Amino acid sequence: MSGDIRTLTRRHLLKRAVAAAAWPYVIGASAFGKAGRPAPSNRVTMGFIGLGSMGMRHIQGFLYEEDCQIVAVCDVDAGRRREAVDEVNSYYGNRDCAEYNDFRDLIARADIDALCISVPDHWHSITAILGIRAGKDIYGEKPLALTVKEGRAMVEAVNRYRCVWQTGSWQRSTAQFRFACELVRNKRIGELESVEVGLGSRDSIGPQPVMPVPEGFDYEMWLGPAPWVLYTEKRCHWNFRWILDYSGGQVTDLGAHHIDIAHWGMGADDTGPIKIEGRGAFPTDGLWNTATTFCFECKYANGVTMKVSSDESYGKGVRFIGDEGWVFVSRSELKADPERLLKEKIGPEEVHLSKPSGDNRQGHRRNFLDCVKTRAETISPVEVAHRSVTIAHLGNIAMLLGRKIRWDPQTEQIVGDATGSRMLSRAMRAPWHM
Repeated sequence: MSGDIRTLTRRHLLKRAVAAAAWPYVIGASAFGKAGRPAPSNRVTMGFIGLGSMGMRHIQGFLYEEDCQIVAVCDVDAGRRREAVDEVNSYYGNRDCAEYNDFRDLIARADIDALCISVPDHWHSITAILGIRAGKDIYGEKPLALTVKEGRAMVEAVNRYRCVWQTGSWQRSTAQFRFACELVRNKRIGELESVEVGLGSRDSIGPQPVMPVPEGFDYEMWLGPAPWVLYTEKRCHWNFRWILDYSGGQVTDLGAHHIDIAHWGMGADDTGPIKIEGRGAFPTDGLWNTATTFCFECKYANGVTMKVSSDESYGKGVRFIGDEGWVFVSRSELKADPERLLKEKIGPEEVHLSKPSGDNRQGHRRNFLDCVKTRAETISPVEVAHRSVTIAHLGNIAMLLGRKIRWDPQTEQIVGDATGSRMLSRAMRAPWHM
């Protein structure tokens, strides 16, 4: 995956043979610090790569799972590393949590069972595939990958190494999204005709001044495989989402959540559309260059259409429209016409979608730990996440090109458009490559 893969396999992974000597804190004081916790042998040891907003939320969430032990964290921002280390050590009442600037050093530890990866999108495939090759199970943040080609490579790695993978598409672990999709799958709104996905719009920002790199921030490592460019504050951390070199804007960010739910209700987890077209407003100056407003339509082989839009009238959610009614679901609302659908019961012989042990984001984490232990498939596996975010990538490609594209969901190829086909992947800056 990267230019340093040989270094990882020869220098780092050889340490696994002498892990007990190399890592004397395989079982630290925290293993005995909390009364009633499972024995160390029954806990899933975890390392965290990426400690921004989502990374810290995951640390706080996994800390409260009694059969999980956080042993190491990694980030290129020293301040974030210190915050995470303090959070972990304070909870366990010790000083055992290790910290790393280079994620490869964390991955090389033989005593880590699973990783939680919450890095910017342009790093997803590299960190994940190296972790998978090292034998780790992974909870990986959405959107799955920066490009369609990187996403498919991640799917292949998960399958080859039998990795347990959970995507951070936690809406699948909540009752109202599941119930809405079950109503659709069981034809409570009749035959599904169309789907509307509302994502809301985003602001742009003007040109930004060049700034000195803050002390303790490894900017070169943060850029990694992305093109080199001078530092400015609003490029990094949360704002990477609005720059095409690192992400796909609102289309891939919130789109990875709501398009995922649309596919769940459509029963399209293993396929995709055959035609995509639309328009988007991409800023031509300033730092942020992802689409601020957009609308694209996807047509599926069965005749169903999905429209993805920034139009605020759509709401930030998913509306399923059938020939006998509709259902709308978001994080704050569940509505239907006819309204009586909201009181429907799904019978024992009808379609019941996967349900984790808890109906919330924490249940999504719980589902991952359970599957690590049982080797069962998670509620948001890698193939499903890949298919969902592929729609977002194709929407961006169609809008950037300004023309309709034809898609073959079986071969995952854009048909008859060489320029569009090249946009399914991105060049990586040396030494990183696929």
